[in-house]
Amino acid sequence: MATWKIGSATITRIEEQVCLAMQSPAKHFPGFERDVLERHMSWLVPDHYSPQHDCMVSSFHSWLIRTDQYNILLDTCCGNHKERPWAPRFNQLDTPFMDRLRGTGVAPEDIDIVLCTHLHADHVGWNTVQRDGRWVPTFPNAYYLFSRTEADYWNLRSNLSMQGDPRRVVYEDSVLPVIESGQAVIIDGNHALEDGILIEPAPGHTPGLIIMKLDNPEARSVAGAHGDRAVFCGDVIHHALQVYAPHWSHIVDQNPELAKLTRRKLLEYCVESGALLFPAHFGAPHVARIGESAGGFTANFVPGLIAL
Repeated sequence: MATWKIGSATITRIEEQVCLAMQSPAKHFPGFERDVLERHMSWLVPDHYSPQHDCMVSSFHSWLIRTDQYNILLDTCCGNHKERPWAPRFNQLDTPFMDRLRGTGVAPEDIDIVLCTHLHADHVGWNTVQRDGRWVPTFPNAYYLFSRTEADYWNLRSNLSMQGDPRRVVYEDSVLPVIESGQAVIIDGNHALEDGILIEPAPGHTPGLIIMKLDNPEARSVAGAHGDRAVFCGDVIHHALQVYAPHWSHIVDQNPELAKLTRRKLLEYCVESGALLFPAHFGAPHVARIGESAGGFTANFVPGLIAL
């Protein structure tokens, strides 16, 4: 497990799985251009692309953010033993994710906040675990933050169009039990967790996707700090190659044109603020500093320290 420092905050990547995409890049990214892939092959292989399979590499991980005030778990991957027949790589998993979390010295009882950037299956799975035949919140002392727009979209009661969508089971087993337990906090618009931690809407991939910005100005005086800001972007951007081709939509983007605008806004923010980008699915070393080049952006990876 690798750890990054942003001021007094410590950020650790908790891995669930790293695997190949289920489709070729041309199917994964509408608008895909093979020449862009070829130009960047030197750094894409092996952590971001497999030439043998002609498939992108995807990482599924959570971010554990430890501040002076909170232990925050951002996005909770796929979870174990959940029925996801439409997505084989999410279906009926049995991974040591919780052991990896405990390996940081943080137990489920120690998590204060769970923040789900959106409610797709690979971002909410560990919200709940099964006990005595029913799904219950995994983190008993945490409150869970959900976007109201996102929660309303996936809730069959507020969106009847979900009636025929098999993915509605994700809401039923990984979101609704949290709401029924009284641990959910539904947020609208911008929301501050504490001084220096801001949640903002970033729609496009889904209607209510949210991102989290971490701002720690004191980092400038901390020896060995990577920077003073970070942004945790969920699925605003899926793959490191999209930094060089932000106009590529992802096949699951619900509003591709809005997703493109949001993605470019995110990259511009990283350039202007110097914030490190903490994505949900980039391959190793997972975290990038975004720069500018003629007519576009660049990604310079920032490896974390390996936690023993």
